[in-house]
Amino acid sequence: MCGCTHSTQDQALHLEAEPGSSAAPTSTSAPKKMPKRISISKQLASIKALGKGSDLEKAIATAALIFRNSSDTDCKLEKATAKNLLQTQFRNFTEGQETKPKYKDLLSELDEHAENKLDFEDFMILLLSITVMSDLLQTIWNVKMTK
Repeated sequence: MCGCTHSTQDQALHLEAEPGSSAAPTSTSAPKKMPKRISISKQLASIKALGKGSDLEKAIATAALIFRNSSDTDCKLEKATAKNLLQTQFRNFTEGQETKPKYKDLLSELDEHAENKLDFEDFMILLLSITVMSDLLQTIWNVKMTK
């Protein structure tokens, strides 16, 4: 288990948002409006231990929050959701990788994953694997660090 805990309200949101879920409606009146999600930056700001945290700690916390916000109540990420996150939240790292054999192998492994879901550890390994092979990483290595 990844340590991911969803509040009762979060669990209700997941049940309401899942098409074909077996959750019974809470009332027969007008449909409920989905509460607006709190931004990642506000979620980070609410974590007191990160108040004076390093950039690296905040980067990992951001990845954990994005995973948590996208995962189901069991703290697992659907494969389709993982692919969507790669396209929307990680596109600068995935851009230009589509034709590379290593990238194709990673996505193939994702498709062949025994479960249809990823836990946090698998998700982070996927992100790091894509980062290591990305063209963007080479650009990052070439950034001038001193004047």
